[in-house]
Amino acid sequence: MSTLRTLAAATSLLALAACATVGPDYKRPDVAKINEPAAQAPFMGSASVAVSQDPVPDGWWKLYDDETLNGLVQEALAANTDLRVAAASLARARAVAGEADDAGGFSVGASAAAMHARESGEQYLMSEPLPVENLADAGVKVSYQVDLVGRLKRAAEAAHADADASQAALDLARVSVAADVARAYVEACSAGHEIHVAEHSLDLQQKSLDVTNRLIAAGRGTSLDATRARAQVDLQRAAIPSFEAHRKAALYKLAVLTGKPPAQFPKVVEACATPPKLSQPLPVGDGAALLKRRPDVRQAERTLAGATARIGVARGALYPNISFGLGGGSTGLLADIGQPAANRWSLSGLISWTLPGEGERARIRGAEAGADGALARFDGVVLNALRETETSLTAYAHELDRNAALRAARDEAVKAERQAATLYKAGRAPYLQGLDAQRTLAGAEAALAASDAAVAADQVNLFLALGGGWETAPPVKTVQAQR
Repeated sequence: MSTLRTLAAATSLLALAACATVGPDYKRPDVAKINEPAAQAPFMGSASVAVSQDPVPDGWWKLYDDETLNGLVQEALAANTDLRVAAASLARARAVAGEADDAGGFSVGASAAAMHARESGEQYLMSEPLPVENLADAGVKVSYQVDLVGRLKRAAEAAHADADASQAALDLARVSVAADVARAYVEACSAGHEIHVAEHSLDLQQKSLDVTNRLIAAGRGTSLDATRARAQVDLQRAAIPSFEAHRKAALYKLAVLTGKPPAQFPKVVEACATPPKLSQPLPVGDGAALLKRRPDVRQAERTLAGATARIGVARGALYPNISFGLGGGSTGLLADIGQPAANRWSLSGLISWTLPGEGERARIRGAEAGADGALARFDGVVLNALRETETSLTAYAHELDRNAALRAARDEAVKAERQAATLYKAGRAPYLQGLDAQRTLAGAEAALAASDAAVAADQVNLFLALGGGWETAPPVKTVQAQR
């Protein structure tokens, strides 16, 4: 009868465990900044003709129609070392979540042992020694830990939220790697373009020096004209090494981003002299789509969910731990194992409870403060995502305006240089006037080339702020350490 009462009590406790879970259930807080209408609205900078409110495509780098860039990004997304670190962290977080899922509930154990030994006679209150015997013990035990108030459930929720946050961290790393590859590719091609512009200006200056030397030989110039022309040639030549260094640095960065040593940089990019350009307005979507897409926003929210679940874990410490066990086996002489005289069984229950003190209540307050901090961080990530996007949109639009003005100035400088050269050759203008026109043209060409590079870099920065590129990324290649 007592056994039936025990089972009835166990059933009642299991029913209680099924409907009682301490701590708050997570839902996105109504006061979170992500819920504000201004955060969901179109971007202020989306009115520019250079952008559209079309959705951001998964592989935004494909908008450049550059097969070399596409291949480099795909290679980096599969082999980048930072992504390998993030993928390993995700695998670990998922393993921890699996361990949390398995906590509590049923567990089964088995044991078996045999020995040739002599037991102590005195432990049985006998004065004579016992004979040497073959002894054995075998048994099976089944236990069940009752999650009385859902503490283990909350711990599993927190572990799964951490795993979700690790997944978001991997996606965030993918966004960064794709943007870093595109930026390095832009830098390499822009440096090649600036080298081409500098070499072209140097060629023009060298031709001007040759013309000056011929005019001096014909008695129509002075040695001062030649000195000035040589100085201009040297100035143009001095600009080239820095562009070469920038290109090499970008090439080395591309190699490392794709998981290779610097010496194995992509040789095809070394000859690139034209920065990639978009043939259509840059798609940016709106605030609502941005906040759904950005992995750091998702990471911050899952961190908040985990912090909320840990409040329940802390509150669960206020309640007792309950477990039940059922065991059976056989212990005795080896020859009698399995016989009724050696068989045994047991049905047990255990309640353990540490009376709550200030320490337990302090842990609850700490968990609640942790959730408040996670909400503040979530709000900060949302606001920062919107700020980065608006800032990038503004920078892109203003650089395009600057680029258009520089292009017009370059075109005028070309006309002025040609007119000055014609007048100088005809003896109708001093050499200094032609030299000033050449300097103006060289400066305009260099400024336009730098602006072209800035436009391409601003496009990549804007795509980075928009947070796309992780949705269809290939699996990361894992490399196992020596086991």
